[in-house]
Amino acid sequence: MDKYSFLNAAHTAYFADLYEQYQLNPDSVEPSWRAFFQGYDFGTENYGMDGEIAEGVSTQIPEHVQKEFQVVKLIDGYRNRGHLFTKTNPVRERRKYAPTLEIENFGLTQNDLSTVFNAGEILGIGSQTLQEIIKHLESIYCDSIGVEYMYIRKPEEIQWIQNKLNINDNQPKFSSDQKKHILKKLNEAVSFESFLHTKYVGQKRFSLEGGEALIPALDAMIEKASDLGVEEFVMGMAHRGRLSTLTNIFGKSAKDIFSEFDGKDYEEEVFDGDVKYHLGWTSKRQSDSGKEIRLSIAPNPSHLETVGAVVEGIVRAKQDRFYKDNLSKVLPIVVHGDAAIAGQGLVYEVVQMAQLDGYKTNGTIHIVVNNQVGFTTNYLDARSSTYCTDVGKVTLSPVLHVNADDAEAVVHAALFALDFRMQFKRDVFIDMLGYRKYGHNEGDEPRFTQPKLYKAIAKHANPRNIYADKLIAEGVINKDHVKELEKAYKDSLEEKLDASRKEDKTIITEFMASTWEQFASVDEVEMMKPVDTKVSKDELAKITKVLSNLPEDKKFIRKIERLVQSRQKMFDDNQLDWAMAEHLAYGSLLTEGYSVRISGQDVERGTFSHRHAVVKVEDSEEEIILHNNISDKQGNFYIYNSLLSEYGVVGFDYGYAMASPKTLTIWEAQFGDFSNGAQIMLDQYISAGEDKWKTQNGLVMLLPHGYEGQGAEHSSARMERYLQLCAKDNMYVADCTTPENMFHLLRRQMKSNFRKPLIVFTPKSLLRHPKCVSTVDSFANGSFKMVIDDEAVNVNKVKSLVFLTGKFYYDLDEEREKLGRDDIAFVRIEQLFPLPVEDIKKVIEKYNGVDEIVWAQEEPRNMGAYSHMLMHLDAAKTFRLASRRAYGAPAAGSSTRSKKRHQEVIDYVFDKTKNNQR
Repeated sequence: MDKYSFLNAAHTAYFADLYEQYQLNPDSVEPSWRAFFQGYDFGTENYGMDGEIAEGVSTQIPEHVQKEFQVVKLIDGYRNRGHLFTKTNPVRERRKYAPTLEIENFGLTQNDLSTVFNAGEILGIGSQTLQEIIKHLESIYCDSIGVEYMYIRKPEEIQWIQNKLNINDNQPKFSSDQKKHILKKLNEAVSFESFLHTKYVGQKRFSLEGGEALIPALDAMIEKASDLGVEEFVMGMAHRGRLSTLTNIFGKSAKDIFSEFDGKDYEEEVFDGDVKYHLGWTSKRQSDSGKEIRLSIAPNPSHLETVGAVVEGIVRAKQDRFYKDNLSKVLPIVVHGDAAIAGQGLVYEVVQMAQLDGYKTNGTIHIVVNNQVGFTTNYLDARSSTYCTDVGKVTLSPVLHVNADDAEAVVHAALFALDFRMQFKRDVFIDMLGYRKYGHNEGDEPRFTQPKLYKAIAKHANPRNIYADKLIAEGVINKDHVKELEKAYKDSLEEKLDASRKEDKTIITEFMASTWEQFASVDEVEMMKPVDTKVSKDELAKITKVLSNLPEDKKFIRKIERLVQSRQKMFDDNQLDWAMAEHLAYGSLLTEGYSVRISGQDVERGTFSHRHAVVKVEDSEEEIILHNNISDKQGNFYIYNSLLSEYGVVGFDYGYAMASPKTLTIWEAQFGDFSNGAQIMLDQYISAGEDKWKTQNGLVMLLPHGYEGQGAEHSSARMERYLQLCAKDNMYVADCTTPENMFHLLRRQMKSNFRKPLIVFTPKSLLRHPKCVSTVDSFANGSFKMVIDDEAVNVNKVKSLVFLTGKFYYDLDEEREKLGRDDIAFVRIEQLFPLPVEDIKKVIEKYNGVDEIVWAQEEPRNMGAYSHMLMHLDAAKTFRLASRRAYGAPAAGSSTRSKKRHQEVIDYVFDKTKNNQR
C-alpha cells in the first residue's frame, strides 16, 4: 500500500483547504506536498487498505509534519502581511503593525532555523533551512518593494504573481548598461529641478524632488511596452513633477518651458492659456529598439484627479478607432498624489469603470507619487485606510509599494506592473513612497506644519546621489561619472534658456494636433453661420425601414415589437416624434461615415422609455442594435448604460470626444440636474478647455428639463449655470421644442468643420406630446432654426409679444387655444448661446406695433434664462418678466403647489394684472 494513502482519509479536508487557500492545483502540487513526507515511514500496519485509519490509532500529525505546516503558514503570513514590514519609507519610521512576522507567532522557534523544510518547494527554492526560507521571503516581500495581491480571486493571477516574485527574489537584476541608463534618467530629473530652482527662484514649479525615480520608471515602462506591442501611451498627471515629465519623457523642449516661466504673452490673441504645469502635450518618440511610440499627456486643471477620467476616454476613443483588434496597444498611465487618490471620490468612479464594456481600456497603470503629505495635511489626517492606494482593492488590483530612493526597485516595480497589465488586461497600482523636498509649491514653508519631517528631508541625499554611490561601490561607474552627466545636461539647458530669451512670444502647441488638423478654430461669427444638414427623403426612408424591423427569427416582448414597428408608421403618417428625430439623426450620420457614441444612466432604453436603441430578445436577453445594420460602410454606433456616475462618466466622454472628433459623442443625464455631480468637468473642461489649452471638443450633453410637477431636482437642469459659463465662442446651448430642430441640431454638431461643446435641454413630457411632431420634409429639407417665430398669429392683431424657450411654449399655446386669444404671439428662442441677437431684433421689428414684450419662463425668477437674456440682449431690460417668484429650490415638492405656481405664471403671461411677483 502507498504509505501516503492516509492523506486520502484522515487529512483530506485539511489538504483540500490548503489547496484552496493557496490557490494551488492539486495535480501539479501533489509532488511538493508529498515531499514533506519523503524519508518518513508511517508504516502501513495501522491503516486499512481502503485508507481508513485503524481503530485506536492516533490521528495526530507527526511533529515534523506539523512544523512543515507551520512553515507554510509563515509563507502565507509573508504573502499576506509582508508589505506591512517593508523598507519602503525613505524619511520616516514605518508605523508598527501586529502581529509581526516573527517565527514565534507561527509556532516555530529559533531552534528550527537550521532545520531543512520541504515547504521551500512552494517558493521554488527546493528544500531549504528555515533560515534560508525566511531570507528568501524577506527579500521578496519586505525589502524595498512590498506587494499586496493575496485578495485577488483568480488563482491564475495569484500564481503568475508568485512566480514573478520568486524569480530573482523580487530583486532588480539589471546589467551595467541598464544601470547607467537609469542613472542618466535620474540625473535628468534631479538636474532639471535644480536648474529651475536656481534660474527661477521662488517660482511655482511643483518639483519632483523626492520622487525623481518616476522619470527612469516611466522611461523603462515605455521602452519595454513598445517591445510588447504598445503603440500609444496616454498619460494623465497633476502638477507635481509634470514639467520634468514633459521634458525628460515626452520630449517637450525646455526652451518652451523656460518661455512659459518668463511669463511672455501668447502668440494668439484668442487664446488665454494656462499655467505651464497644466498644459498638455503630444509627441512621437523612437524607442531604443527602433519602434515609433506616440505619447500624449492630457491637459489637466487643478482639480487633481479629474484628468484620470479624461485619459480613460481618450484611450478608449483611440482603441475604438484604430486598435479594435488589440485594445492593449494603447496604454493609459495615470499619476496620482497620495492625498488626492485617497481623498477624491472620482478615483473610485474611474476604478469602477475599469472592467465595464462601455469604458474598459484593458488596464491602467496607476502610479502614486507619494509625498506623505497633502499641502499641509499629514497622511494620518488624509485617509482612514492603511494605504492611499486601497481604492485599488475594489477591483482586486495588485498594489506594489516601493521606496522612491531605490531607483532600481522603482524601475523593477514599473516593469512588473506593465507585465501584469499586458498579461491580464487589468489595472495595477504602484505606490512610490518618497517625499516632497519643498512645500506644496516652492514659495511655501513646510516646516510650519511638519517640522520633524522637514528636518529629516533637509539632511537627506537625493535619489540620484544615493544611486550613484551604490553604482560606485559596485564598480559600475567612477566618481566623476555623475559630474560629467550633470554638466552635459545642464549645458544643454543653458543653451535652451539662451534661445528662449531671444523669443518674444510663447508658442503653445496643440494637444493631439494631428487628430484635429482637418478642423478649424472658429469664433462666434462662424458659429452662427448656417450649416447644411439636409438629408434626402429616400435616405431617411431607408434608415427608417432598418430601424423599424426586428429580426423575424427572434422573439421579443410584444410591446417592444409594436413600438419598433410604429417608427415606420410615424414615417408613413408624416408625423415624426422626438425619438425619431434622434434615430434619424444618428442613422443619417452613420451612413455618412461618422460614428456615434451615447452613454449615461439608462440611455439604451432611455430614462423615459423613448429611445429603445438597444432591444432585448425576450428569452435570452441578447442585445439587438438596429443602428448598426443600416449599411455596409457606415460608422459605428456605440451606446452604453453607464455606471451610476456623473463626474467620472462625463469626464470619460469628454476625453472620448477630445480624441475622436468624427464621433458624435453624447452624454445624457437621467434628469438634467444629475449633471450637478459633474460640475467640475463643466467648469474646468467643457466651458474653458479651448480657451486654456487650445482643445476643441464636440461633447453633447442631453439634459432633460421641464416643469411637470416632479419636484425640485427633476424639474430643472439648472439652465442658469450653463448660461453663466457661456462667453464669446466657448460652446452652444440649445433648448429645442420640435423634433425637426433636434434632428438638425445633432447633425449640425458633426457637419461643421469645427467642434464646440453642445448643451441641450431636452424634454420629458414632449417626448409623447401629440403636438410635438414634425414632417418628413422638415427633416429632409429644413435646417436648424435658432429662433422659431409664431406662424399661428396675424401680426397686425398681436398686442403682446412673448419670448420664451423650451417646453413652456406648449403649455402657453394650449392656454391660448383655451382662451381663444389671437392677440398674443409666442416666439421660441431655440439657441440660447450664442444668442441670436440679430434674429431676435428682426422679430421685434416685425411686431413693432405691440403694447408689450414679455420674457416668459417656467423657472423661478433667479433661475432659467432670464439673467442670461438681460446680459446679452439690451432690449431685454425693457421686457416684462413672467416667471415664478425667486426661490431657493427650483420647484415645489407638492404636485398641488407646483400646479398652482405653474398656472400663476401662465395667467400672468396673458394678463399683467395677475402679477405673481409680489
